[in-house]
Amino acid sequence: MEQIRKLPIGIQTFDKLREGGFLYVDKTAMIYQIASTSTPYFLSRPRRFGKSLLLSTFEAYFQGRKDLFQGLAIEQLEKEWEEYPVLHLDLNARKYETAADLTAMLNQYLEKWELLYGQEKKDRSPEERFAYVIERACTLTGKQVVVLIDEYDKPLLQAVLDENLLDEYRKILKAFYGVLKSADRYLRFVFLTGVTKFAQVSVFSDLNQLNDISMKSPYAALCGITKEELVKTFLPELERLAKRRGISLQEVIDLMERQYDGYHFHPEGVGMFNPFSVLNAFDAEEMGHYWFQTGTPTYLVDLLKQSDYDIRLLIDGVEVLASAFSEYRAETNNPLPMIYQSGYLTIKGYDDDVKLYTLGFPNDEVRYGFLNFLVPYYTNVSNDETGFHIAKFMRELKSG
Repeated sequence: MEQIRKLPIGIQTFDKLREGGFLYVDKTAMIYQIASTSTPYFLSRPRRFGKSLLLSTFEAYFQGRKDLFQGLAIEQLEKEWEEYPVLHLDLNARKYETAADLTAMLNQYLEKWELLYGQEKKDRSPEERFAYVIERACTLTGKQVVVLIDEYDKPLLQAVLDENLLDEYRKILKAFYGVLKSADRYLRFVFLTGVTKFAQVSVFSDLNQLNDISMKSPYAALCGITKEELVKTFLPELERLAKRRGISLQEVIDLMERQYDGYHFHPEGVGMFNPFSVLNAFDAEEMGHYWFQTGTPTYLVDLLKQSDYDIRLLIDGVEVLASAFSEYRAETNNPLPMIYQSGYLTIKGYDDDVKLYTLGFPNDEVRYGFLNFLVPYYTNVSNDETGFHIAKFMRELKSG
């Protein structure tokens, strides 16, 4: 009987992945290079693109868990394996309907950290407690602190069109994240992830030393799977899928490229496969539309409902100025940056002379899903028009 290898579907913790013998696309050489600096980093990537696993890997590294990295690239690079105090905050696991919900989530983590490093400030504001925990962790351990914040923007996205609630979240998070600047002397490493970066809510105005690597070429392959990694890590799965479909290995790789590849996070960056879709395709041995089965983001649907932008224009690609990405604004009259950051569009080209990006659908899965799931939400487009464009697209696919 053919042995089925363990695919890490839904696994977002590095220790569980490694201890359970699941397949892993080795990103540790790049992780080592990033961790060797003391620069605070920010990375924006679409949902289901491996951000949580990335932070969990950083956590294991800074905890000195050498045992988890055996056989990986970093094993040959790291010689010391020092242990640091790690504060890992994940804002993804809660629905934020009020400011009290956000405060409760911060308190939940603060209480856990205070059990380790001191509760003297437990009656103070979240930002005061956070600052105290960082200082105390450094003092008690004699090591600078590592802070990892996953999906920092989850509350903001849920309130993107509610100005009053957005303002409340902004004030809370601005004060909380601002601690990372004032506590710099106590910090060894800081890494934040999210779907988008909100310039207009000024969350990062007190944290202006962040190195935003979201669209920098050296980091373009930090999350996701390159074609080279796909073949190297998943060759038996590719061969099994090819056998099931009665086609050659190269033909199945070409199909995977058309279906799940094509994300570009820099104009010259290598194309990236969506890891969630790839793993599910191997598991089911079918090239389905897995990314969309996890649900269309509510914040994007709400934004499109209030937008006057004709998103049918996206079917053939669209050009935008570079400033659209540097501003990271969520506006109803210009939803393109949010659509891009959410993973529905990617960089197809860039004219450096006029600083103009060409955006388009990264692959067939996203294009099909966009037409089937997002366009019907768009109130300015009738069902007949939607059906026409879907039918046109499917006919184009069939004709090759």
